[in-house]
Amino acid sequence: MGAYLISGEGGCLPCGKPLDFHSSGVRLPSPNYLVKICRQPACTDHAERVFCISQTMKHVLALDQGTTSSRAILFGHDGNIVGIAQHEFKQIYPDVGWVEHDPFDILTSQLTSAVEVLGKARVRPRDVVALGITNQRETTIVWDRETGKPVYNAIVWQDRRGAPLCKKLADDGAEETIRKKTGLLIDPYFSATKIAWILDNVQGARDRANQGKLAFGTVDAWLIWNLTSGKRHLTDRTNASRTMLYNIVEDRWDQELLKLLNIPESMMPEVGWSSEAVGHVTTSLGLGDVEIAGIAGDQQSALFGQLCVSPGDAKNTYGTGCFLLQHIGDKFTLSNERLITTLACSPSKKLEYAMEGSIFVGGAVVQWMRDNMHFFSKSSDVERAAASVKDADKVVFVPAFTGLGAPHWDPYASGMIIGLQRSTEIGHIARAALESIAFQVADVIHAMDKDTKQPFRELRVDGGAAANDILMQFQSDLLQLPIRRPAVLETTASGAAYLAGLAVNFWGSTDEIAKLRGPDTMFEPKADRKEMDARQAKWQDAVKRAGGWNKETA
Repeated sequence: MGAYLISGEGGCLPCGKPLDFHSSGVRLPSPNYLVKICRQPACTDHAERVFCISQTMKHVLALDQGTTSSRAILFGHDGNIVGIAQHEFKQIYPDVGWVEHDPFDILTSQLTSAVEVLGKARVRPRDVVALGITNQRETTIVWDRETGKPVYNAIVWQDRRGAPLCKKLADDGAEETIRKKTGLLIDPYFSATKIAWILDNVQGARDRANQGKLAFGTVDAWLIWNLTSGKRHLTDRTNASRTMLYNIVEDRWDQELLKLLNIPESMMPEVGWSSEAVGHVTTSLGLGDVEIAGIAGDQQSALFGQLCVSPGDAKNTYGTGCFLLQHIGDKFTLSNERLITTLACSPSKKLEYAMEGSIFVGGAVVQWMRDNMHFFSKSSDVERAAASVKDADKVVFVPAFTGLGAPHWDPYASGMIIGLQRSTEIGHIARAALESIAFQVADVIHAMDKDTKQPFRELRVDGGAAANDILMQFQSDLLQLPIRRPAVLETTASGAAYLAGLAVNFWGSTDEIAKLRGPDTMFEPKADRKEMDARQAKWQDAVKRAGGWNKETA
């Protein structure tokens, strides 16, 4: 069968009839070639049948580089997951509010997962038609262009060491300029102050950067640099839009902002589209020479993976953090509710925007209870404990371990558990922890409602914590909205796979992809609205009490 598809020369492949391809032929797209056939029905039917059969044996590989682990997920042409491999890596906490990763831990864990998933699924590298990358955003890596070695650990998106510089920028009146150019608020969450900290605190870094010897990249750029053996220093627009240095109106690195932060433009990567072929993986890495064809920051990738491609479509990802994004079309719009505007994925290669609310600690609250407090040995035990009680019994948990994100944007807020009584059990704390995720999401949705003037009809959800039925039901009760959970929760990886597959014609359109999706699970509101409003008011009171705590004691 495949012999008909291998040759791109000569006449009609099934019958051999000579033809002028442009005037008489029919094109059948495939990942690596065009099929030439004449217009006879028998030849067309035969080639289409062969093409479809051939596609079922091909795959797209998505690299999902997250905050606590690196995963590789293999997708078939039917959109289903063929295999998953995952490796966690060390979290580094050098100081209060500081979070780092070893860049080589990121790289090694990601490559190991990629090679492992092919072996587990018994898929040959040559049967992978494209590779998509999705990654934790904002996390900042600076490395030497000649040696490829990082000059410092990766400073993670959760890291708050840039707060003093952010305060100085705000005091100097830079917030409105930054907001109008980038759609972002001044916050240490974004890459700019992380880069500045490295240049100011790593010996010799400033001089080497000024000499053009250092490269900056978010995690996607670091992976691409290493996957291509340094041939490509490149990011995509969704990741660039998270640096606080990229002008998302004029579509370029902004020289005024670079000067404001004292960051040389020579450090910045080339900026590409989320769905386009950008280079081949070095064959010695064990992945063949597969084409890198999809790149997106994790939350924009999840938005695309949920097929939120029209204005008004919205999703929330329940991962380490929580991230609610709503597609707002091709017009740049600023928030009046302290949300941010960012770039969305665009297979059509035009600027499209999304409004976003970012929550720093979502599912990470479960990890904290497991690893730091040793309340549970497994994350799955949290749901079991929460189910052992009917409610949180007045316990409120504010998980502001690294400050509060949208819509509060308080880098000095502190984590807090309030409402403890003699009757409080571990189940109440577990339930309050899960509810804290839903409360934070509700804060963002209420703010977004005011901005967009488009009331939510439903909320599409994904991410690991979205599998928790207690959390999803409470979220529906709190919002008084239907919650739609897809059959496949791996929408972040799906988005990267879709972007890569579309770039090489593995799939023809988002409409084709939509037909592949399985049935969704719906959660409908069951609780009384007045009861939920009262719970929300208690949450807001607790948030106020947690606000500014670390600033007072610093």
